[in-house]
Amino acid sequence: PYGTPETPRVAVRGEATLEVDPEIARLTITVSARGADRRAALEDLTRRNNQVLALVKSYGEAVEKLETGAFSVTPEINPKSRHERVRAYHGRVHLTAALTDFTALGELTTRLADLELTRVDGPWWGLRPDSPAYGRARQRAVREAVQRAREYAGALGARLVALTELADLEAEEGPFQPVAVAAPRARSGYGGPADRDAVAALDLEPQRQTVYAHVNARFTMTPPEL
Repeated sequence: PYGTPETPRVAVRGEATLEVDPEIARLTITVSARGADRRAALEDLTRRNNQVLALVKSYGEAVEKLETGAFSVTPEINPKSRHERVRAYHGRVHLTAALTDFTALGELTTRLADLELTRVDGPWWGLRPDSPAYGRARQRAVREAVQRAREYAGALGARLVALTELADLEAEEGPFQPVAVAAPRARSGYGGPADRDAVAALDLEPQRQTVYAHVNARFTMTPPEL
């Protein structure tokens, strides 16, 4: 593993950093209702949830995924009452929407926030797990490792002979996935279409995603000219 004078080995680390445009934006939507009567609270919650679903689905292919998460109806007990007397019922539904068309994102976000007792969080920008950006980062990291090893060998008057090992930094612990981290980007010109309901659409600027890849590589080389 340490090489010999006749077959020296060189170990290097290859790194790559790419900045790419996001591929997807996620919104979390919370629909709420409150009422003194349980049936009335449920009916209001159902009506508002249907409004949100209809609005999001109206954007068609711009919405890649729409999912319903947690649903809850919680009674609020009157703290001043000696008995279990309910003062009000609180209902909530949590939804998640993933969009790939960022031109519609600002308008949809604004229209959702304009609905009754509806909370919108996001957007959270990201890349798909199978994004080509990950592969490009890995390839660049490998090329950088080869170039670094070639430069070390050249400094000794030697040349590379063979590759003996190539590993992700996390290879011993499990599968390695390059990391995507959100970073600010300059204005990109994304803008929503004409507003449908006279609600001023938010101007949301996508965040550039930074993808990192790291590899370890070991090579054999010819004997150096010392």
